Amino acid sequence: MSAGVTGEALVVTDAHVHLWNLEAVALPWLTDPGVAYSGDNRLLPRRFDVAALRRGAGRIRVRASVNVEANPANALEEVRWLQALADDPANAGHPHGIVAGIDFSNADAGRRLEEIAAYPNMRGVRQILNVHADPRYDYVGRHFMREPLWRENLGRLAAFGWSFDLQIYPSQVADALAVIDANPDITFVLNHAGMCADRNDPEARQVWRDGLRQLAARGNVAAKLSGFAMFDHHWTVASLRPLVREAIDAFGPRRCLFASNFPIDGLHSSYEGLWRAYAEIVADLAADDRAGLFSDNALRFYRLTAQ
Repeated sequence: MSAGVTGEALVVTDAHVHLWNLEAVALPWLTDPGVAYSGDNRLLPRRFDVAALRRGAGRIRVRASVNVEANPANALEEVRWLQALADDPANAGHPHGIVAGIDFSNADAGRRLEEIAAYPNMRGVRQILNVHADPRYDYVGRHFMREPLWRENLGRLAAFGWSFDLQIYPSQVADALAVIDANPDITFVLNHAGMCADRNDPEARQVWRDGLRQLAARGNVAAKLSGFAMFDHHWTVASLRPLVREAIDAFGPRRCLFASNFPIDGLHSSYEGLWRAYAEIVADLAADDRAGLFSDNALRFYRLTAQ
């Protein structure tokens, strides 16, 4: 793989995309979109499918992709639609991996896992867990990780061999560590480098750093390097560099995965521009480490086969 900074080929496995078509799968949060901390959702497309991903990729060759749930009204409906995309020869296997949305606080979570297990590209589950004192950043207002039923249902993932995409804020690391330690047979993929929302506050920034190292001390946790633009709408290579390198320093280059978070981060960047920025930030690393960050690690952690 050539991790080019400017014009040469850059081959990636995008470990975090959100494909959707509002005519096929309902996403309630996009029915009447508004402005969020991450940007103006009214500007998001009503359709972002494999063709749209490829059109926007520019000179980036997307070797494989992992679709992470987009908070649909019906998880099974979303998985079914995504599998149909993957099965269409025109899409060359995209999305190669599917991370579905399941609410583990529901008593029927086990049945819902069985339903989606029928789809061969299933690789994991995400349930957004973000709780924050600032209402702008709070997603769920509920500490799911402390609930016995939630933890019991999460433990069911091991039987399927699936991973869990862990989306939390730094203040939630202690709860997450308890869950991770109780489930050594499940791989946890930390979303968006741990979501350092308060990055301009030195004390909060230190809490984020400490949390990364605590999570990295667990061998069954990897870190997805993505979503930076949600908190930095006018990002530059210089503003991204310390966050990216801090995460790599904590987890090591073999347990970090670059990803786009498109089309959400597309509100603040082009697809190619984002990946070129990543390439510039890690241009000094060894070739094998760059290959892992851009593609090989995602293939390994999400158990993908790609050309």
